[in-house]
Amino acid sequence: METSKQLRWSEDGWRDGSLFLILKMSKFRSGGPRVRVGNWAEDVTLEQDQLRDFLERRARGQLMVQRRTTLRNSILKSVDLAVPGHHVCFGDVVMLVNPGKTGPESRDPCALSIIADINNVRPHPPDNQSQSLLEPCLVGGARSLQPCVRNAFIISSLDGMLAGETLHYEQSFCLQTTEGFAGSLYLASDCGSFQKCAQKSRLQEVVLVEQLSFLCHWRVKHIDPDQRLEQEGYPVPVNSNVLISHCKTNQCLAVLENYSLWTPYGREYEITAHTLLDSHKAERDGNHWLIATSDPGNQRQQPGPARDEGGTETQPEHEASKDTHTHTHTHTVKKNHACSNKSVQK
Repeated sequence: METSKQLRWSEDGWRDGSLFLILKMSKFRSGGPRVRVGNWAEDVTLEQDQLRDFLERRARGQLMVQRRTTLRNSILKSVDLAVPGHHVCFGDVVMLVNPGKTGPESRDPCALSIIADINNVRPHPPDNQSQSLLEPCLVGGARSLQPCVRNAFIISSLDGMLAGETLHYEQSFCLQTTEGFAGSLYLASDCGSFQKCAQKSRLQEVVLVEQLSFLCHWRVKHIDPDQRLEQEGYPVPVNSNVLISHCKTNQCLAVLENYSLWTPYGREYEITAHTLLDSHKAERDGNHWLIATSDPGNQRQQPGPARDEGGTETQPEHEASKDTHTHTHTHTVKKNHACSNKSVQK
């Protein structure tokens, strides 16, 4: 009995060992690349198919490296903003810049920018069309203020206003990305929910969509609550602090300095639609925006002449004292000259 069991165990072990060797030889090459083992014809065919697929994807520009390079080169391409003027007009290519704040809790200025990765790029564009972005795209506050495709937006009309006409306070409009790679997407927002909200702050989300709807309607409000009603209907000045309010939810576009996002372009502030009020029920600096029609990165503000409460220009103190001294000296010279002429006549 013991001898038969040992023989059976040895036969089972031999069978298991041989089966293991057969499986191992079928998956791994036991010799060099020239040794044909197992399904060598199938392996060669698979390698040729992989090489052919790689070459086709490289020719179409669909490799991961090519897609990332195309995305970065296209979205960071420089853009010419609208010609600087006195008021914002429909059709202008502008930037929305938050001026930041100074003091102990300082914050750098930032611009409303697109946050897009390779998943937001159209993989197979139609014939005779270039690649473009797909919805939904997030937005963030980038510290780079150089105008490019990523942070340039077009002021589009909603009530049939022609390009070149002036935008007024409390007038509805939409913010649209530039044509081409940006895909002409619209800035939209909606009431926050448990499944649809900002990533970090969980507030009302702001995204870019393809379909134009009431969720894409925005309006400009005056920054001073006391003058907001009086300024309604007046033209919106450029490069001045204003509020960008959402028409449906009545929430202002806001930069959240306490929440930041790590993006392919660096660390950026989170942007939501939320009105930030201070103790005086006035909007804080997180809701302040500049509609810039010139390059804000190279813009230099030169101090103009000082004015008094009545609006009259005033001179600096050292220039005023200089003018007073000159006037006194001139008056003294004229008086001495008159006295000398009088003595000569006598």
